[in-house]
Amino acid sequence: MGHPPTSGNFSLCVGNESMPKNPPVSIFSGLKRMLGAMLFPGEGSEDGGGRKLCLLSLLLIGFWGCVASHWNPVGDICTAKPRDIPVNPMCIYRHPEKKPSEDEGSEQKKVPELTNPRVWELSEANSRFATEFYKQLADSKNSNDNIFLSPLSISTAFAMTKLGACNNTLKQLMEVFKFDTISEKTSDQVHFFFAKLNCRLYRKANKSSELVAANRLFGEKSLTFNETYQDISEAVYGAKLQPLDFKTSPELSRVTINDWVANKTEGLITDVLPKGAITDLTSLVLVNTIYFKGLWKSKFMPGNTKKELFHKADGEQCSVSMMYQENKFRYRSVKGSSQVEVLELPYKGDDITMVLILPKPEKPLEKVERDLTPEVLREWLESLEETLLAVHVPRFRIEDNFSVKENLKQMGLDDLFSPEKANLPGIITENQETGNLFVSDAFHKAFLEVNEEGSEAAASTAVVISGRSLNFNRVTFKANRPFLVLIREVALNTIIFMGRISNPCVN
Repeated sequence: MGHPPTSGNFSLCVGNESMPKNPPVSIFSGLKRMLGAMLFPGEGSEDGGGRKLCLLSLLLIGFWGCVASHWNPVGDICTAKPRDIPVNPMCIYRHPEKKPSEDEGSEQKKVPELTNPRVWELSEANSRFATEFYKQLADSKNSNDNIFLSPLSISTAFAMTKLGACNNTLKQLMEVFKFDTISEKTSDQVHFFFAKLNCRLYRKANKSSELVAANRLFGEKSLTFNETYQDISEAVYGAKLQPLDFKTSPELSRVTINDWVANKTEGLITDVLPKGAITDLTSLVLVNTIYFKGLWKSKFMPGNTKKELFHKADGEQCSVSMMYQENKFRYRSVKGSSQVEVLELPYKGDDITMVLILPKPEKPLEKVERDLTPEVLREWLESLEETLLAVHVPRFRIEDNFSVKENLKQMGLDDLFSPEKANLPGIITENQETGNLFVSDAFHKAFLEVNEEGSEAAASTAVVISGRSLNFNRVTFKANRPFLVLIREVALNTIIFMGRISNPCVN
């Protein structure tokens, strides 16, 4: 672009019950401790006091790429088979009565060529979570507020949490993040297929874009973390454990984590953990960072950018730098009840695109948001046709920073955030004076910049620019009112980033 920098089976759980399952031989050591923690998950959660306030913090930063594999028996998780790597978490979940619904049986979605069907299902699950979480978030915000997030980053961080979860906590994680929609026989392999999805995204994007992710576990140095939990986190998510002194130096620990995030996101994400987020009761912080920087396939020439009015949701107007180009893009004007225009702007390489969803002037954006589903979105994208367009898109830079806790609780992820209900026995070894682990909060921060030039590599992009000509055969797409924005991987239709631009005049 402009860019962005858009600056991620030891037991079977049925309902609320768990039963042991044969573990892989390669991780047999420590199994007794883990099974004990699972089968006797801490009945003493009713005593008050500080010890039961041990907590687990999640940190989610809105940028995306592939995790680099560190520990695994075959050396490269991207080429490994499920049996090659023991990615089995302490507990797995299967819906007690799950059967293919009539809708599932009739859809018969076509899996992209050379794509593992389970990876495809995981991508579908992530997109379903993305639209539902976005709608929950949009309902909680003022219509004049910008929104930007990486739902894939949020899913990744909570999948890492799922590694140590059992019973109802695990059930809620599976349901809220739609992991339970993956085929019955492989629902316990969510982590393995997350690694495969990450490999797929990274290897495609590496040819044309800068797409980088990093994951890390920051743990209280006085605790002993479960070796299997550490091994799976590192093998699948590339998340090494770094000890920190939360007990005596919580503020210094917070600064250390924020500095790590800033380093991994080219300095675009700073201070993601607010003051007070780390306390002497913190046990573990899980971090997922995602960073993307792409070049438009057809860039906007700076000389065509002019000041124009943008009409905000509250009826006020503001002045924006409106970029312009005339070219052929995939586009559709959706009539009927939807009343939107959908435009796809490809990045160099065509594997990642930005999708703009612009409501017609008479259609409020909030109505489009309420009606948005993965099925509706798929229908729009599959119906796009190459069209000669005069494209007007504002230049903007937005940053969004929020806690995801309350929105996830509204979606049904309640136990994880409760010191009385959370069941996370697979994270630390048993018999430690820690009380019950739970997630105290989860922070997400995302950044998006859209402009004409992108980066220094933009010079190699072949473009056709005709300026603001009067071509009567072309259609005009003018984003001078609030619109939705998606950044997606095309083949898998994976939503990497999602948001709305209600006020491009800020920053």
